[in-house]
Amino acid sequence: MKLQFNKRYVRIGITAFLVIAASICFYYLVFHGDRFSAQVNAFFKIINPVMYGIIFAYLMTPLVNGIENRFLFPVFQKDGQPVSVKQKKYIRTLSILLTICIVGFLIYGFFSILIPNLIKSVKSISYQFPYYEQNLINWSAKFLEDNPDIEKMFYNFLDSYYEEFMNYLNDSIVPQLETLLKHVSLSLISALKVLWNFIIGVIISIYVLFSKEVFAGQAKKITFALFSAPTANQCIKDARFISDTFIGFISGKIIDSIIIGFICFAGTTMLKIPYALLVSVIVGVTNIIPFFGPYLGAIPSAILILMVNPLRCVYFIIFILILQQVDGNLIGPKILGQSTGLSGFWVIFSITVFGGIMGIPGMIIGVPFFAVVYAMIRRKTNKLLRKRGLPTETHLYQEVDYINENDVFVPKNMQEHSTFFKLKMPSFTKKENNSKNDKNNK
Repeated sequence: MKLQFNKRYVRIGITAFLVIAASICFYYLVFHGDRFSAQVNAFFKIINPVMYGIIFAYLMTPLVNGIENRFLFPVFQKDGQPVSVKQKKYIRTLSILLTICIVGFLIYGFFSILIPNLIKSVKSISYQFPYYEQNLINWSAKFLEDNPDIEKMFYNFLDSYYEEFMNYLNDSIVPQLETLLKHVSLSLISALKVLWNFIIGVIISIYVLFSKEVFAGQAKKITFALFSAPTANQCIKDARFISDTFIGFISGKIIDSIIIGFICFAGTTMLKIPYALLVSVIVGVTNIIPFFGPYLGAIPSAILILMVNPLRCVYFIIFILILQQVDGNLIGPKILGQSTGLSGFWVIFSITVFGGIMGIPGMIIGVPFFAVVYAMIRRKTNKLLRKRGLPTETHLYQEVDYINENDVFVPKNMQEHSTFFKLKMPSFTKKENNSKNDKNNK
């Protein structure tokens, strides 16, 4: 006897399973939170190489697709003949190898060129630190002598907090040095583990890239098996939107940061800013973090330059302010486009929230993640409004006080018996708005 599965019963079973699983998880979170957290952390430590592999494959997918579609497929497609399955395997293998070689070359070039110069700069700073310290002290003393009012305020502030600072140094910082050394040794062991996970992740990413169409097909197969065709199509569409948003934002931000790093190096070199390469690397790397990143990189760089040459520090701050304005209004929009579609407020909101939850990684992925959530909420809201025959444009609701029983928009500070101010009246009634939507759908 052949069993026939009903989709409705399958969905009910899956829903029941998820409810039971969620209930069990909630119970353990409430009564065994510490044990549950330890088990979750242990689980993520185990699957870290797999996660690394998936992330690496995801980031390298655009490059693999570009090499295949622009270079390899035209070579194998001779006389308009379709590419065979065997040839596709050769193309995929060759594209993965070329991608790994390109990425490896870029990483090697980065470390072989930048790292020695950065080490040289750091050594120079450590050797000349006493000189820089004395230079800063002399400059500060000269500045205070020329400004007696500021000098008085400075010494009053110093007298007020000097004793408190020394107590904090003796009671907190010094006793924690031993603990700090222990953490450093543990960090070295953790670095070795990260390196091992990185190597395993690269190997896993090769397998993921080689079979990425198979994985996508399996995901679509499961989706169409569990949901109706319209729902499944919408889920697949949403998945594509999420992928495009993330990959577009992250890749665009990396390119933008590289450009800003090169521009910063050229500008600081022309302005004769000390340690131009080190400063440019700091500014370029921190620029990956939206909005706050440039300032996070500029502050330690400015302090370093201030110790060497206070006047050059002023030049650097002015240059960074101009550079960030150019990046925010010209370079960034050209590269990123409308990849997120978020206003400045929501960008700051997403960075603050996700940065507080996940730290630096949260500040990087928070913007595209919230952009996806924002787009989902906007789409659902617009769908509900269309069902009611109401317009979806936000600006039409800004000056509206309420909507009366005839679906007419009444502006603020006006009584209902007064003359109705009908903004774009043809789109404000259900009947006419529905007919307009029908025309647009056609």
